[in-house]
Amino acid sequence: MGRKWTAEELQEKMRGYGPACLITAAADLDLFTALDRAPTTALALAGKIRSDSRGTEILLDALVALELLTKKGDTYQVPSEVAELLTEGSPVNILPAVRHHGNCLRRWAQLARVVQTGQPAPREPSVRGAAADCESFIGAMNNFTESIAPRILERLMPLRFQRLLDIGGASGTWTIAFLRAVPEATAVLFDLPEVVPLARERLTRAGLADRVTLVAGDYDTHDLPAGADFAWLSAIVHQNSREQNRALYARIHRALVAGGTLVIRDIVMDASKTQPPAGALFAVNMLVGTQGGGTFSLDEFQEDLASAGFVEIELLHQDPGMDSLVRARKAG
Repeated sequence: MGRKWTAEELQEKMRGYGPACLITAAADLDLFTALDRAPTTALALAGKIRSDSRGTEILLDALVALELLTKKGDTYQVPSEVAELLTEGSPVNILPAVRHHGNCLRRWAQLARVVQTGQPAPREPSVRGAAADCESFIGAMNNFTESIAPRILERLMPLRFQRLLDIGGASGTWTIAFLRAVPEATAVLFDLPEVVPLARERLTRAGLADRVTLVAGDYDTHDLPAGADFAWLSAIVHQNSREQNRALYARIHRALVAGGTLVIRDIVMDASKTQPPAGALFAVNMLVGTQGGGTFSLDEFQEDLASAGFVEIELLHQDPGMDSLVRARKAG
């Protein structure tokens, strides 16, 4: 027998959108950064961030209620532990991830229409604009993966390759991790033209720009740079349909040298597509955000990789989230 839900439990689930919307609005308005520079009143802050004074005061009071701000008299302040995470300039801030979640939230709110029409939700930019939203997405990918990269690489040890192909490499988080793990190797990072400058900036800061070739292109339509013996495909396949992935795997197969290896980091579902639970929910994120994306079972990975010519396809690690690892090889 399934779980017995109460009306109170269901309503509490429904109220979960409130805090998420409050934090999203504050991040989009860069409210925490403005307050961190100097504690101030709602009226003065509204002037700084060019917002409505009544709306600003209500938002600030709600953030105080969530214990994300403090209030003394009519003056608001950001606690230091919150400022560390939610203000521009902090080296450990997660603003890109928060803003990315906010963009996802706007699409999830249209789920019924998406299910009814079969079309993803329209991409309405945040108040920050489409270009800033793109930068938030790339920054979010770094927020999500920078801290876990060493742990993931441990599961791939011993790592031996001469040239890495990082497909959809964003701002270089994985390229940096792999090149630090294999000091004698070089890499090619392949991503969209608007992303390449972000990668160049981060790789330069990491002191690795001279070991990386940056190539602009679309992995769903363009041939991939040839000559790598190790290809890394992280958190990409869920954005595509199986047909798109088969075509992508074929392009990767052509780009690899004989005997080369492909490793995929993504969600791997069971045959029922209901476990792990995080994967079933993430499929909804792909439903509202992409034309054909989703989460896939190991059998589907194996079938699609084999169709592209890969052999020795195996599940290296099963994870409850995005960190499952599937490895395949191009015959020598």
